[in-house]
Amino acid sequence: MDEDPRALTQRLGRWVPGVRAARTYDRSWLRADLIAGVVLAAILVPQGMAYAELAGLPAVTGLYTTIACLVGYALFGPSRVLVLGPDSSISPLILAALTPLVVAGDDPGKAIVLAGMLAILVGLVEIGLGLGKLGFVADLLSKEVQVGYMNGLAVTIIVSQLPKLFGFSTDADGFVEELQEFVTNLNQTHTATLVVGLAVLAVLLIVPRFTRTVPAILIAVVGVTVVSAALGLSDEGVATVGALPQGVPTPEIPWTDLSDVGPLLLAAIGITLVSLTDTIATATSFAARRGDEVEPDQEMVGMGAANITAGLFQGFAISTSGSRTAVAEQSGAKSQLTGLVGAGLVAVLLLFLNGLLTDLPQAALAAVVIVAAFSLSDLDVLRRYLQVRPSALAISLVATAGVILFGVLEGIVVAVVLAILLFFRRNWWPHGEVLGIADGLPGWHSVRANPGAREVPGVVVYRWEAPLIFANAGIFRQQIRHLVRERRPAWVVLQCEAITDVDVTAAEMLEQLDNELNDAGIHMAFAEMRDRLQDLVFRYGLFETLDRDHFYPTLDTAIAAIEAESRDATPPA
Repeated sequence: MDEDPRALTQRLGRWVPGVRAARTYDRSWLRADLIAGVVLAAILVPQGMAYAELAGLPAVTGLYTTIACLVGYALFGPSRVLVLGPDSSISPLILAALTPLVVAGDDPGKAIVLAGMLAILVGLVEIGLGLGKLGFVADLLSKEVQVGYMNGLAVTIIVSQLPKLFGFSTDADGFVEELQEFVTNLNQTHTATLVVGLAVLAVLLIVPRFTRTVPAILIAVVGVTVVSAALGLSDEGVATVGALPQGVPTPEIPWTDLSDVGPLLLAAIGITLVSLTDTIATATSFAARRGDEVEPDQEMVGMGAANITAGLFQGFAISTSGSRTAVAEQSGAKSQLTGLVGAGLVAVLLLFLNGLLTDLPQAALAAVVIVAAFSLSDLDVLRRYLQVRPSALAISLVATAGVILFGVLEGIVVAVVLAILLFFRRNWWPHGEVLGIADGLPGWHSVRANPGAREVPGVVVYRWEAPLIFANAGIFRQQIRHLVRERRPAWVVLQCEAITDVDVTAAEMLEQLDNELNDAGIHMAFAEMRDRLQDLVFRYGLFETLDRDHFYPTLDTAIAAIEAESRDATPPA
């Protein structure tokens, strides 16, 4: 029997959110989406071109990428307002991935093919993660590592764009060499180019302080293009974009050598990590303001579809843009129709108005990239880290140094390794506290934080604030031994509320430690251990060593039982 068309549409809508969005579209949104799409297109063009050049690719590929990814995400992305496209945090990674694979004498189109294949690989990785419901990979970079990486990326981007802003070029490879060559070649500065670049930079930085009704980038790009054409700046040696190729490319698989796939795949993993981290954070932020729910796994699929579409149309890897999403939202966007309108207008530019930006100076694009780099950096949070947790500041600065000194792709590796080491550090050497009873405060509290807190005579109550696993079992044993030598108690009571796991190594350590304490006349008891962990301890066979009666639901019942047992053991006078 044929399936009900409505049921088929609903099922299709679960896999292709764009179908669901079209079916439930409210016609009253149309005017707002059209207006927002026009405003959005005004920033899609200059940013797309600027970030393409940042990736080492022809400016027009940024426009191809913009069109393709917006259409791909509109079909498969779940968010109603998220705007995707070329991004300042992704473009340097693309450049770093392509540079070793493109050598002198290669076909100029090879970089475009490699970038397209890289975008497809990124898309496949993202779709695989989404279908596998592995959204948690976006959490692999801790906040302090993310901040450090982005700050390093901002510094690297700014330095890379300074030569273009000053009107000359360098052949440097790496941050330090780039900076040295820039300083060395300052005598080659083209004054007219520098004046143009600084003027655009000033507009981009100053206008938003007074108004956000009209995007500063639109004012800057239109203004500098008109001035450039009127004054004939290209005749004065100011490099301009020139006429763009007319039309849009047809879809084509960007075939490349098999030997290139390995390096590209490694780069794709790094790009995926950065892109998804940014995407989930941006999607969560805008969804919270609109009262929507975030679908992390579907976001991955939507991002993957957008990347694959971009790769098929001579584009490159993309990410979510917080600034473009904010512009769309502020302009009244209601749905992904806004992005489709923006993509359509970019296509119109390529099809019929490809000479419109001929006189746009390259220095203006450099200024756009530099301002975008400013938005990547976050110095205020570093000051907060210094005040609340200096170790977080140190980790963030190390991540920054990794990007600056080793490169953006290598910086990703440094950032991930730092995040993993940070995780192990917090579980390898976790915090532990001796607890006591503080006057005027209910419950049990840290003796160190509350100097007036009273300990129960003959009892050490110790709170372990991490899973008890192989990595920290030795530290735990050392701390218990230290407390026993220092206080010489008759009982050690372990408060287990924060313990979420006990692995085989830790179980064996507990058995040995209990035997050791028993030989010294000291008993061990456990309070507030989860039922699941008590069952685990039973399966480990530890109840043959640990007294089953010394597991208590609360600290108060444990202390009461110990005091009662002590009274029973004390002979009458």
